[in-house]
Amino acid sequence: MSSTARTIGSVFHKASISSTLFSFISLPKPYDLNSTHLFLFIASAYLIPSFFFPYRNDMFLPPGFLRRSSPSRLSPMVGRAQSPRRIWTTTPVLMGRRSCKIAGRKDAQNLKKMKRNSRIGKEIVSAIKKGGPNPSSNTVLAAVLEKARELEVPKEIVERNIKKASDKGQEAFIEKFYEVYGFGGVGMVVQVLTDKITRSVAAVRGVVKDSEAKLADPGSILFKFRRARVVNVKANSCEKDQVLVIALDAGAEDIIEPNIDEDVDSEDQSESFYKIVISTENYSDILSKLRDAGIAFEPDIGFELLPLSPIEVDDEAVDLNKELMSKLLELDDVDAVYTDQK
Repeated sequence: MSSTARTIGSVFHKASISSTLFSFISLPKPYDLNSTHLFLFIASAYLIPSFFFPYRNDMFLPPGFLRRSSPSRLSPMVGRAQSPRRIWTTTPVLMGRRSCKIAGRKDAQNLKKMKRNSRIGKEIVSAIKKGGPNPSSNTVLAAVLEKARELEVPKEIVERNIKKASDKGQEAFIEKFYEVYGFGGVGMVVQVLTDKITRSVAAVRGVVKDSEAKLADPGSILFKFRRARVVNVKANSCEKDQVLVIALDAGAEDIIEPNIDEDVDSEDQSESFYKIVISTENYSDILSKLRDAGIAFEPDIGFELLPLSPIEVDDEAVDLNKELMSKLLELDDVDAVYTDQK
């Protein structure tokens, strides 16, 4: 009983305090006693149920009451219940067209470098399997190690493959070429260095079939290419005349200029190269001259296949051939893909 009395007493005490507070609120004049009583009655009708039901104190109010009254003037609980939630959002970071192109070029460069290093590693294994691990007596291994230095292959990759060649279960790698009919009459040659021919041919055939291209019979496309030593010089890293002077001074056999589209901006032409065709005897000499001149270049992996008569195709065929070549290069056994597309 005492607790009930205390509860009821606190309710009326709260109501009396509210009446005192509301008496100081300035109401618009003129007003009479009846309007004041009505206002206090409504306030008391709100305060009493809010004492017993603090989390549902809006259920006793007439519709629209809270919309016409400030929640903070009624009760802290009402203010918290009715105040709108603030949801902070941020605009997602999107890569622009230029950033996407830069990322795409970087990925292509990394893939080319990875394929080149993988190729050198396979050649080291094959050379050791055939002639032993001593470069002094194994001229093939000595040539591969020299090529690794020219290509700036990391030392750990060389050492790892030398160790790999001593494994009993490791077989020698065999070079194979698969020929593919591309789109728009374009021919492709897929260069493979593999220790499992059945695996590599199945992988290449699967990609070609999924891309709706067609494998060609051996010799159907390869005759359209010539094998040569090539130094690739970035077109945007130097002037044309400078490349010509260095190439002729080093005894180059031919210089193939890049097919530069004037409608394409200079950033998209960053992967355009002058191809300096040179003999094996003069190859190291031209690399030294390019380094001394501070010109960026990319050496080959021992040779490149150059098309004898490049052909021009429409934009749709260009995109389809690019996609096919990209999928082929993703295969572990594939080291390079050559095409006669201009």
